[in-house]
Amino acid sequence: MPQVRAERLIRIDPETAFALSQTTGDFRLKWDPFISAQGFLDGARAAGKGVRTRTRSRLGLVMVSQYVSYAPPRNVGMTMVAGPWFFTNFGGGWRFTADDGGTRAVWKYTFSCRPALLRPLMEGIGSRLLGYEIERRIEAFARACEDPALVAEFRALRHAGEAADQAGNPHP
Repeated sequence: MPQVRAERLIRIDPETAFALSQTTGDFRLKWDPFISAQGFLDGARAAGKGVRTRTRSRLGLVMVSQYVSYAPPRNVGMTMVAGPWFFTNFGGGWRFTADDGGTRAVWKYTFSCRPALLRPLMEGIGSRLLGYEIERRIEAFARACEDPALVAEFRALRHAGEAADQAGNPHP
């Protein structure tokens, strides 16, 4: 099965990097160039193992995925439940480890394509396209993590969300 991988050293702590990587809604659109919309399904309000999300890429492709692992601030993994017809399967994992005063972010996508007759060609094309997208995405994420204004906005939103949780109110 083909796999694409991207890695960056980011000058921010793993806890903040992990939490920022899991943002949704309008804030996610500020840093993630891959998606045009993303949200939780089945009434979920936060990420976690077993939670499903619906993601629309900027190219219009839609995928429903499910978290198969969720271990803040170290890693998150997902697998495709439903998605574009040409994927037989698709999975992704993002890892965050402390490294040299910052965070080493390593993102991987593993996939296979159909139909079987065209698999070698489609997986070759897929490796190039997904390789480009994962590099573009992690680079945008690294820039966001190192943008003081964006990180301050994220921390303020996170603090407001935690306060709302403690008060039993919906998030702002």
